[in-house]
Amino acid sequence: MKNSNGFKVSGVIVAGFLIIAGLSGCSSEKVVSENVDVRVGYFPNITHSQALVGREQGSFQKAIGTKNKVMWKLFNAGPAEVEALFAKAIDIAYIGPGPAINGYSKSKGDIQIVAGATDAGAIFVSKKGMVIKNLKDLSGKKIGVPQFGNTQDLTLRNILSENGLKDKTKGGTVEVRQASNADILSLLKKGDIDAALVPEPWGSRLIKEAGANVILDYKELFRKGNYTTAVVVVRTEFLKEHPLIVENFIKAHVDVTTYINNNPGIAKVIVNKQITELTKKGIEKDVLDAAFKRLTITNNPEKDSVLDFVKFSLQEGFLRLNPDTKNLFNLTILNKVLKEKGQVQIK
Repeated sequence: MKNSNGFKVSGVIVAGFLIIAGLSGCSSEKVVSENVDVRVGYFPNITHSQALVGREQGSFQKAIGTKNKVMWKLFNAGPAEVEALFAKAIDIAYIGPGPAINGYSKSKGDIQIVAGATDAGAIFVSKKGMVIKNLKDLSGKKIGVPQFGNTQDLTLRNILSENGLKDKTKGGTVEVRQASNADILSLLKKGDIDAALVPEPWGSRLIKEAGANVILDYKELFRKGNYTTAVVVVRTEFLKEHPLIVENFIKAHVDVTTYINNNPGIAKVIVNKQITELTKKGIEKDVLDAAFKRLTITNNPEKDSVLDFVKFSLQEGFLRLNPDTKNLFNLTILNKVLKEKGQVQIK
């Protein structure tokens, strides 16, 4: 369902919601660990909107209590965030499903997905003057992705496979190039690549600044847009040691999710303020508005889509062995919180 500002509301909204003002006084505070530094990894991206809004409003700090401290750790790439989790340099992270899967597999379960964050938020475009009406026409084309093995790359490779195509490294006819989103913009402008599958707000920037044409919009890429772009993960050891801290963190995450969906105009301003502060460059309002229309803010990690990404990672060789995924998700706390708040639980 969309509201008048273009945000898609995810889950059942609690009537009369007030953003987590009372969480610091919840009953678990009486027995929660004290003097714990809760180190949280996140990106300066709109796909990590809960982290950005919650950081700005102090929501997570209120939730975990005054005797503990949230320490925000900024990242720009999923693999670096996974390494920080392995090194116990961070405890909780907003991260893409691809790195989350790799981290879980490599660590044999030391990282678990405890909530969803955003769905969709990506777009497939071609360079100015090139219109792709039949996906088989991608044969012979050069296509940019932000990172091999990430959500957009896996989505692209699935699209190619469904149309009888594959990249040149697999003996196919499509050249898939890895480049930063900023470099993809430059490459597409110059015509050095023919197309790109990128996350927002970069897709909207490619349309505005490079004159790109839409090949597939976010709902056409995969599962009608019901695929995860960012999830919340926690170190399993940290969860075992501090379950009530994690529970309070998830309470804040759920409340911030509701706040964003109830207050999209304000939330977008906050997100852009945080991105400007962290990167020294904000997002133009029209680009931001277009980008958020392709994004779903949610608590649902879209389990089926993550398991599909596991399959794609195996098919493309990003995973060597098929991981046992029975403990990849730990949604017990999330569902407890959702039940308490009268929201739909995740199956």
